[in-house]
Amino acid sequence: MMTPSEEDFELELRSLPGVLSVGVAHRDDGEIEKVTLFVRGQDPEVVRNVALQVASLYYPRAAVAVEDANRAPASSAPDAARVALVRTDFSVHDGVSEVFLGFAGRTGIGRSGSGPLVGGAEATIAALRELGFDVPFFLVAVNAIASVRGWPVMVTLRSLSDSGDRIGIAQAEGELESSARATLDALNRYLSSPGAVGR
Repeated sequence: MMTPSEEDFELELRSLPGVLSVGVAHRDDGEIEKVTLFVRGQDPEVVRNVALQVASLYYPRAAVAVEDANRAPASSAPDAARVALVRTDFSVHDGVSEVFLGFAGRTGIGRSGSGPLVGGAEATIAALRELGFDVPFFLVAVNAIASVRGWPVMVTLRSLSDSGDRIGIAQAEGELESSARATLDALNRYLSSPGAVGR
């Protein structure tokens, strides 16, 4: 389960200009070993220098890597088959949120009629299932949180098999995209495990 300091750390990194996503690798003892930031429209080296300063405040021993999302190879080793948020759409006419996810050259589309905040999380889970992922979690809460940098969204998911919660946090252009990114953040470690891979 993500600790409050880890949530704050990821939020700080996700708030940096140009950062699309943050991947976190842990050591066996649960401590953060490495963070990988994917950026677009910013100099990766400049972002890395700022990210190193942020990391020094939270996890001084963590390594920091920054990759340009426009230049990242399509088949780099562990991140070759990462789930990517392609786009989000919200229809004001019928209140339906749509989330489009990409995985291994395929696109999964999820829809929800619960508005942009809750609907973003529900549609993301639906899109993951359409991509063939087994998602043994249910949505507990979706909250927009007031902060000095805006209104990040926190998503809490609970496992169907135990009482452990998974928490994701993200801030993007609007509630829908923030909710979708926070849901992927909550599930990022699970989605990278062999048993979860979509077919």
